[in-house]
Amino acid sequence: MRIDMITIFPEMFSGPFGDSITKRAIDSGILDIHYTNFRDFSFDKHKHVDDSPFGGGAGMVLKPEPMTRAVRDVLERTKEYEANRRVLIMDPSGPTFTQDKARELARYDQLVFICGHYEGFDARIYALADEAISIGDYVLTGGELPAMVITDAVSRMLPGVLGDAESAPTDSFYDGLLEFPQYTRPRDFEGREVPEVLLSGDHARIRQWRHEQSLLMTAKHRPDLLEKKTLSPEDRDFLARWQARQDEDAEP
Repeated sequence: MRIDMITIFPEMFSGPFGDSITKRAIDSGILDIHYTNFRDFSFDKHKHVDDSPFGGGAGMVLKPEPMTRAVRDVLERTKEYEANRRVLIMDPSGPTFTQDKARELARYDQLVFICGHYEGFDARIYALADEAISIGDYVLTGGELPAMVITDAVSRMLPGVLGDAESAPTDSFYDGLLEFPQYTRPRDFEGREVPEVLLSGDHARIRQWRHEQSLLMTAKHRPDLLEKKTLSPEDRDFLARWQARQDEDAEP
């Protein structure tokens, strides 16, 4: 997959993308990440990319010309990806990024991220993107951090990125549930022992235990996720029995 970051701060990406899984994906050729500084596409000699907003107000707004020229330059230079690429603008107006969206974006051959800064974009810049994406209802200084988050999540969905082929399917949110609890050595730590089922060697029992623990973790911490997921009759029965025990324990 090719990824293009359109940003005035390309150096911000060197740390997060210079280590761990993302770096291995780049080194192995699974990810090909490029950076375009839209300041290089400014018209004036001082390389201005922002200006004060019409109508007044605080802050500075990104001008349409440099960003438009930068995006068009990237698209022109990467025409071989035209049939299967997505241009994304990092903006709080977009829907919140999810694991389902990560899986969807992983099917493209090219992702182009438009990373803003300052007070916001000139509204005419939005026409360059196929869609806007937000990573949450809070304010960040620019679009670089959201672009990093999305790239990290999407890269985990690409074949060959994770060393263990089963890692992605067991991640939290992959199937709409939180991940089950994980344990490693020692078996006993300060009196807290590893659940016996994980030491049994019975893989069917372990899979069942892990699934049930995912259901419980989700019910306890993110019950809203269960409302969106289609549960099997066995899952519903398991959760109903758990809830009955909870209600019983809560009685005075």
